[in-house]
Amino acid sequence: MSPLHVTRTFPEDATDAALRADVRHGLTATPKWLPPKWFYDARGSELFEQITELPEYYPTRAEREILAARSGEIAAASGARTLIELGSGSSEKTRYLIDALPLAAYVPVDVSESALTQAAQALIADHPGLEVHALIADFTAPLTLPATPGPRLVAFLGGTIGNLLPAERTEFLTSVRALLAPGDGLLLGTDLVKDEQVLVRAYDDAAGVTAAFNKNVLAVVDRELGADFDLDAFDHVALWDAEREWIEMRLRSRTEQTVKVPALGLAVEFAAGEELRTEVSAKFRKDKVGTELAAVGFDLTHWWTDDQDRFALSLSVAR
Repeated sequence: MSPLHVTRTFPEDATDAALRADVRHGLTATPKWLPPKWFYDARGSELFEQITELPEYYPTRAEREILAARSGEIAAASGARTLIELGSGSSEKTRYLIDALPLAAYVPVDVSESALTQAAQALIADHPGLEVHALIADFTAPLTLPATPGPRLVAFLGGTIGNLLPAERTEFLTSVRALLAPGDGLLLGTDLVKDEQVLVRAYDDAAGVTAAFNKNVLAVVDRELGADFDLDAFDHVALWDAEREWIEMRLRSRTEQTVKVPALGLAVEFAAGEELRTEVSAKFRKDKVGTELAAVGFDLTHWWTDDQDRFALSLSVAR
C-alpha cells in the first residue's frame, strides 16, 4: 500500500466561489475589508517567504527556535501517534515534530494540492515508515479525519490563530475539539503581546516587502475578477490596537476613486484617506490563551517560549 493517501474535500471551483463571496461582502461593508487568505497566490506566497527572512519579522524564527529546542519535550508530553497539521503548507517547521514523535501517521491539511503532495513526498523519502494522509481541505470548515492511531495531536502553528476574530477563534477551537478524543492534544502557536514598536516594525518593514504583500490582495482581485484596482493608489498601513491587542493591516486610498469589479457588477467608491482592512493579527498573553482553550474543552498543560519571550507554543489536552 502506498504511504501517501490524498483526499480532496475542497472542490476545485470552491476557491473562485469563496473569493467572489468575500469580495462582494467585504467591499460593500462599512468599513470595507478583505480577508487575509487572499494574499496567498503564488506571488503572495513568495512575498511571505521573503517576509519570514526579514530582520524585523521575528515570529517565524522564534517559533522555529522553540521547535528546535523543545520538540523532544513536546513528544514526551503528547506521546502522539498521529500528527494532524492545519494549514500545513511546506511542512518545513513540522519536521522537528515528525523527527521527535513516535508517529504512525501524519495528516497535513491545506487547500493547496501541490504544496501538500510536494511536502508529503519529501517527508516519506526521509521517513519511509510514515503513513501520510493528505487532506485537500479548508481547515476552517468541518473536517473528517482518516482512521489513524491515537493519541492524536493537532498542530496549528505560525500564529495563524491570531488572524481570526474572537468569535471566529471560539468557533474554530470548538471545531478542533470536536475532532479529538479525551487525552488528545492541541499544539498552538501564538505571537505574544510586546512593545508596540517591535510589533509595528514586524508588519511595516523598511524594505517594503510587507507593503507589497498587503497590496497583493488587490492584484489577486484584479486578476481573478477583472477589477481595476491601481496598487499605486493605495498606501500600506500597519497599526497597533492596544485595547484589542492586535495589529491591523490596512490599505489607505490616496485619492477619491471608483474601483470597478466587472465579475461582480460592482462599482466601489473610495473616499480620499478611506481604509480597507486586510488583516487582523491578534497577540496573546498566557492567561488569555488558557481561558479561551478552557472555554471549549481543553486544559493548557505546557507553555514554551523562545529565549526572548516573543512567541509561545502551548500544549493543551482535550477533556
